[in-house]
Amino acid sequence: MSKTAWGRKKQQWKAISLFAGAGGCSLGFKRAGIDMIAAFENAEPAIATYNRNFGENLCHNVDLETCDFLSLRDQLELQPGELDLIIGGPPCQGFTTAGGRFWNDPRNQLVQNYAKALEIFYPRWFMMENVEGILTTAGGVYLVECLKRMIALGYTLNLKKVYMQEYGVPQRRKRVMIVGNREGKRFEFPQPIEQASGAIYKSSSFTLQDAIKDLESCDIPQIDHVRKKENGIQLERISALKTGQTMKDLPERLQHDSFKRRATRRVCDGTPTEKRGGPPAGLKRLSYKEPCLTITSAAPSEFVHPTQNRMLTIRECARIQTFPDSFQFCGTDAQKILQIGNAIPPVFAEMMAKQIMACDEHAPNEICPSLARFDVTKATAKSPALHKTCKMLSALQVHEYKQLQMEV
Repeated sequence: MSKTAWGRKKQQWKAISLFAGAGGCSLGFKRAGIDMIAAFENAEPAIATYNRNFGENLCHNVDLETCDFLSLRDQLELQPGELDLIIGGPPCQGFTTAGGRFWNDPRNQLVQNYAKALEIFYPRWFMMENVEGILTTAGGVYLVECLKRMIALGYTLNLKKVYMQEYGVPQRRKRVMIVGNREGKRFEFPQPIEQASGAIYKSSSFTLQDAIKDLESCDIPQIDHVRKKENGIQLERISALKTGQTMKDLPERLQHDSFKRRATRRVCDGTPTEKRGGPPAGLKRLSYKEPCLTITSAAPSEFVHPTQNRMLTIRECARIQTFPDSFQFCGTDAQKILQIGNAIPPVFAEMMAKQIMACDEHAPNEICPSLARFDVTKATAKSPALHKTCKMLSALQVHEYKQLQMEV
């Protein structure tokens, strides 16, 4: 078996997935040739979906807030450092205690255990994904404390807010990605296929039409494509919406009561999710000529088909998330769409997997662990909350490693 220039045998990579969900990220990494040896999740419908598509007993029901990672590693018969890769990241819970008590606060148990997983398994690489809200949660402290612990464990990091439409996903989806390597190899994010552009990044070659237009003409129940027939006031609302219009464009008599109550509330940047308000779209007629809005668990109740007077189907949402039609989801309709909305699009995950393996071929170029690079926005102007986070990240870049060890 041949060896690379840096002495590592070319063999199939071994990886595990934490907070695995339905397996969107795992699917992309598997397509790239990585052996997903195990996955961990605590939602039964998602576990059933994962095992249906990847093989029985690959995904295990584990509470990642309380589990013993040393026991999990022993069950997988792995030695420290033997694992090539961990994928997946803890949900950003939206509240935390800042400062020196961060790692003692029980509300941060998920991120504490994620750091413990990195310590116990000590993978050569990891990839962590989170919503863009992590950039400003708790004034940026949540993110910075996570990064400090990763650096103290020996990882060189690259952080980036990714606009997934730039990577072949027909959706205006933004997520924060953190990639780390413990061998001093600097990761560079893959070059976009095309740059997101236009007002709120509507312009793209990857459009909703390419993803779902062929599903207009018939129902296909076996792949969860069943076009729901609307009636009553909901049909009136949908029928009145033109391309790109939302609930606010409807006559007041057609506006939903919850929309009327919230229409004058503001979204405050950096506030916890549960305290956010703001003018909700409520309903929106999508455009075939643009990438879709971000698919969430609310998509089938909020997103109106571009040309038909109905909402999107479960399969249309899965298509927009780049799941193939062969991928089957388990559970109720609500459970299926939750799995789809929470997933990392497989097309993007595959690109990331290939890029990680390409960067692994390079020589180490970092003397000690660090935050090598961060890129958190395309905008030229930053909100006060994001500006504060960037200031802390800049300070973290030049922070001495020994000092980080003392702090963490």
